[in-house]
Amino acid sequence: MGALEKIKEIEAEMARTQKNKATNYHLGTLKAKIAKLRNELLVEQSGSGGGGEGFDVASKGDARVAFIGFPSVGKSTLLGALTGTESEAAAYEFTTLTCVPGTMKYKGSKVQVLDLPGIIEGAAHGKGRGREVIAVARNADMILLVLDAGKEGLNRHREILEQELETVGIRLNQQPPDVTYRKKTTGGIKFASTVKLTKLGPDPVKVATQVVREYRISNADILVREDITIDQLVDVCVGNRQYKPCLYFYNKIDTVTIEEVDQLARMPYSIVGSVKQRLNVGSPEDDDLIKQEMWKYLGLTRIYTKRKGQPPDLAEPVVLSQIRKGTTVKSLCQNVSSQMLRDFNFALVWGKSAKHSPQRCGVAHKLLDEDVVQIVTKTNRQQQKDRNYSNLVQGFSDQYHKKKQEARKKKQGRLKT
Repeated sequence: MGALEKIKEIEAEMARTQKNKATNYHLGTLKAKIAKLRNELLVEQSGSGGGGEGFDVASKGDARVAFIGFPSVGKSTLLGALTGTESEAAAYEFTTLTCVPGTMKYKGSKVQVLDLPGIIEGAAHGKGRGREVIAVARNADMILLVLDAGKEGLNRHREILEQELETVGIRLNQQPPDVTYRKKTTGGIKFASTVKLTKLGPDPVKVATQVVREYRISNADILVREDITIDQLVDVCVGNRQYKPCLYFYNKIDTVTIEEVDQLARMPYSIVGSVKQRLNVGSPEDDDLIKQEMWKYLGLTRIYTKRKGQPPDLAEPVVLSQIRKGTTVKSLCQNVSSQMLRDFNFALVWGKSAKHSPQRCGVAHKLLDEDVVQIVTKTNRQQQKDRNYSNLVQGFSDQYHKKKQEARKKKQGRLKT
């Protein structure tokens, strides 16, 4: 029996089993088995070499957003409205056959937007080009699910897309569970929690032990700091889950009634609009609702840098991402130069994150949008007191002599010719 048949058999058994406290242990074991089989199936398919050509798109900009949706929902038209990039759009399905990138410029940031081919039900197991599309989604900072408002009521496209992404380990609008999981070589399985666990049944220790043993792990320490479910415990054991912010955009609202638009707009993490009628979606230069929501979901922060005795540079801000490196002073130094972080002394901060202007801060200070920061580096005397100063000087000296020797060799080569 193959992995797919086993998964279907376990799903059928779960559907027959009543959900109550008495069956919680049995259901937890079945969920762990399904997660293990799905993970094995994905590894087997990725190693078979039958997936076809992937989408090789270089990562650019301050953030990356992937458009995912069924065919002919308006992804290519939306890409043109946000970035000005022309992507083929037509009245028939599967117009876009490859990944089309574009750059959205908003509030001084550059966000890479990817128009991906439409996917169908079963994409997680390789139908269509689903495997390549989902692989790009795993590497994106945010997912924008584009849905057709006129088809959503009957076809349940939102539910199908969520299930496809859930199958390959992408968790939408969720945070990683606050669980410490550490494998050991001896000692058995030790389970502890700092809160009352109400979702793991009457005996959480028994359920957690059985879930861990499904992955052939006999020695581990598990510390739970929040009331988690069995699915979250399985995700911790698997360890390869991706947690992505997701915005649902219901396009073509001009084809449905006002009552249906109101119902869709009230759904969580959702906005409604019409690219064709310019409803909540404008031109690339407009400050419309969809750009505002994308900015909020990406967690971008603009920081203006300042030199000593000069006004701040308000023309080109440094854009930090909460999803990537964070929005601390340390992240700012890493974004500008690694040498700046090495010679960092303190920072002067003006803006909403400062208690007074200016505030002297360290590398752990969290910055807010439109803060002004001046980085003060160590003086020569302070650098000389550093224990690694001699190694640093030797490294600079070696680098200087290496460049000088290479220049001498090039000059000798030109003279010979």
